[in-house]
Parts: sequence; C-alpha cells; structure tokens
Amino acid sequence: MIPVNEPLFAGNEKKYLLECIDSGWISSEGPFVGKFEVKFSEHVGRKHGVAVCNGSAALDVAVAALGIGQGDEVILGTFTIISCAASIVRAGATPVVVDALPETWNMDWRQIEEKITNKTRAIIVPHVYGLPAEIDKILEIARRCDLKVIEDAAEMIGQNFRESPCGGFGDISTFSFYPNKHVTTGEGGMVLTDDDVLAERSRSLRNLCFQKKRFYHEELGWNMRMSNIQAALGVAQLENLEESVKRKRRMGRMYDDLLKDTNSIKLPIGRTEYAENIYWVYGVVLEDSVPFEAEEMMKRLGERRIGTRPFFWPMHEQPVFREMGLFDGVSMPVAENLARRGLYIPSGLSLTDEQIHQVARAVRELLA
Repeated sequence: MIPVNEPLFAGNEKKYLLECIDSGWISSEGPFVGKFEVKFSEHVGRKHGVAVCNGSAALDVAVAALGIGQGDEVILGTFTIISCAASIVRAGATPVVVDALPETWNMDWRQIEEKITNKTRAIIVPHVYGLPAEIDKILEIARRCDLKVIEDAAEMIGQNFRESPCGGFGDISTFSFYPNKHVTTGEGGMVLTDDDVLAERSRSLRNLCFQKKRFYHEELGWNMRMSNIQAALGVAQLENLEESVKRKRRMGRMYDDLLKDTNSIKLPIGRTEYAENIYWVYGVVLEDSVPFEAEEMMKRLGERRIGTRPFFWPMHEQPVFREMGLFDGVSMPVAENLARRGLYIPSGLSLTDEQIHQVARAVRELLA
C-alpha cells in the first residue's frame, strides 16, 4: 500500500527523544517545550509562541483569548476543517461562512464585507492545502471594519505570503503539528502572537488558568499543554524544514509533469503572484466530464493499493451544525463541488519517485 502520508524522520529526532527519556523530563515542564516555542516563533517572525496539545486546541485558545463569546459572529471560509467552526460554536458564538475560490480553494475574500454585521467580531482565515489565502486583502477589510483576525496556518508550515512567513499575520495565528504536516510532533499545535496580553492569556488558558497561588482559579481553562517529548520531536523536525519544503515542491512538480496531459482532472496551481505552492497535499479535482465523483475515484485507487483522502466537507453542510439550526438555506457552490469532486493522492515526505510514478500512472489509467 502506498500511504497517503508517511512522516520523515531524517534528523535528530531519536537523539532528542532519548535526551527526554534519559533526563526524565517527559512532561510539559521539560526544556524542549520552551526551546520549540522560541525557535518556531522566530521562524514565523512572531514575538510569542505558546505550544499546545494539537491544532484544534490552538484554535480554541485563540478564540477564547480574544474574548469571543455569546452573541458574537465570526466569519470564516466554509471549505476548511471542522476545528475552525467548532471553536466558534464552543465559545457560544455563531460562524458565518463564505465560499471558496475555484482556483486556489481558499476563502473568497470578496464575499467577506457583505457578511459583516454589528455582531461580527473576527475573521478566521484558514490557508488551504498548498497556497495561502489572500491575507493582505482580508487584513485590509479587518482594519477598516475593526475586526480581529485569526490566521489558521496549520497547513502552511514553511510557506510565505509574498516575502513574509504564513502565521505572521493577524492578531493571533495557529499551527498544527499532526503527522502529515511539514513539522510534526505526532500531535501538537501552537498559538502565536505579537501581543503580550494575548500571549499571557493563551498561556493561562492552556494551563487550567492557574494563578500565582497554585490550585486557586478565578476562571476555567483547559489542560492543553504540549509534552517535552512532543516538543523534542518538533525541534528536530524544524531543523530540517527548509529541506522538507524543497522536497515537497519537487514532488509537486513531478506530479504536475506526469499528470499535465490528463484533461479530465484539474491540477493545483503551481504559483500565484503572491506565493509558490508548497504542496502540503497534492489535490486534484475531477472535471465534469468524469462520470463519477471523488468517492468512486478513491475506491478505484484503493483497489490498486494507493491511499487517498477526500477534500474537506463544507461547514455549511455539516450535519452537526445543521442540527443546531446553523446555515439554513446557505449554498456555496464552489465548496460543494470541491467536496464532491476533489481528493488528494499520496504526497507525504517519505514518498519515493518510484511511488509517485506509480500513483500518476494509476490516475491516468483510471481516467483514460
């Protein structure tokens, strides 16, 4: 089986993990946590990094740190992972969605202003799959309308918007270090900000809102701490990030070349005027001429022992939110088409050239 993703451990991962075990520092109080926070925030160009247990937790902390709650509205792209909308709903606020752009699959910034009301407090900007959202245009809208911006850069580790690292924009940003990310800690995430107050608030929320007097609490937080073992893995992975990004871009260009004459699928855009694709995943969208949808394509590739994943299912079509009475009558045709016609093929850092050729050959044959 060719897995859709397999992480690559080619550096100091084992050495740093053994340091944790030999020293006995395996909890969140070990030294690698602080080291990882400093190194990662420096890489992104942020003043503060707050390591947490996963990317979804990072979003929960970001929303809570900004004080978003009951009666507030938050705008986000409908084509994203459920964690973004779930953080809004858990805070007691209401998610308001915009459609995706058909070219880059990111949120359509042109629809944002028409969604703003006197209840709107913030915009969550999830960068999707390989190319960043047009964050400069979104920040301009936010400035004019006095809105906060949460930048979800979970899929953009190592990516730039123009010359600046993704995750360095907005009031607060979040990352995920799940195994399919360019830097993995197994599970893990981070909240980043330049604001001293937001940083301190985030640190408190991830640690049960402990105060100077231990076990004395004036409000509720979460136990969302990252362990020293996870952080050790992250430090080692970060040391090889530049090479990992080069590797992913090379893999993406190989797929582009091998699949360029396959007229029945839409390939990801290699470059825009503001970014070169990082190919976090290699996604394809079936053209209307293909008489079946992505689910069937995934089944057929699976029969050839090739792993795949579906595209995101839009937030406005999620049963859990529909049952809550959210998104009644909402239609987002671009995102709905991407969800039904899109999939991504193997693109993990451990993928070999031979496997890439094998996958591309199978895709071409199935669509011939």
